[in-house]
Amino acid sequence: MDFSADFGTAVREHLRLVEDRNAATLDAVAARLLDAVRAGRLVHTAAAGHGLAAVLETFYRAGGLACVRPLFHPGLLPLHGAQASTQLERVPGLAATLVAQARVQPGDVGVVFSNSGVNAFPVEVAAELRKREAYVVAFCSRPHMDSAPARSFAKLGELADAVLDTAIPPGDAVVPTAGGTTGALSTLCATYLWNLLLVRLTTLAGAVPVPLWQSSNLPGGDTANEGFLDRYRALVPML
Repeated sequence: MDFSADFGTAVREHLRLVEDRNAATLDAVAARLLDAVRAGRLVHTAAAGHGLAAVLETFYRAGGLACVRPLFHPGLLPLHGAQASTQLERVPGLAATLVAQARVQPGDVGVVFSNSGVNAFPVEVAAELRKREAYVVAFCSRPHMDSAPARSFAKLGELADAVLDTAIPPGDAVVPTAGGTTGALSTLCATYLWNLLLVRLTTLAGAVPVPLWQSSNLPGGDTANEGFLDRYRALVPML
């Protein structure tokens, strides 16, 4: 796909491709998410660097699941030190600490966002989640993951129970310019897939309510959210 000729049109075509390619996997993951929600389990979401934009989309978000707990360390966020965050993502050991602190239980769901799927942190998060019998979902680019050299004992896709493929070419940015490539797609594709997943989940749930945050900027939003805060605060200390 040529993104340089008409970027907007190409991106819309790419999102359609991503939706079609992942349709069956989205259905399967939505069913597992619904099982977890109905059983009172948590959804643990993780990423590093700019992948944290997708984690933010999953957490305390209007229309989002209330039973989400991020596996997060401030050092993974570029705003706390851009180059340092890149280095920390490659350092072994951090994931085990965060997953242990979250007290992941069998029947929980783990969602790991990593465009390349090769760095230590996302790979080790997936491995630690599997040890605790969580169902692991990877959001990554298969073309990038397949072509990039592994920086850990495995690649993310090898450890996940399900892979949602953003299908982004290696490197994330897709429009060549005189100063390098621009037009990064990973955040857009990951958040699109996540929201497709939420809509499937609520469709499967039918008349049975799913715990969804409401906008605090609408009448009644704060009141609706208060019950979820009371319910999940002990399990999700970030709330």
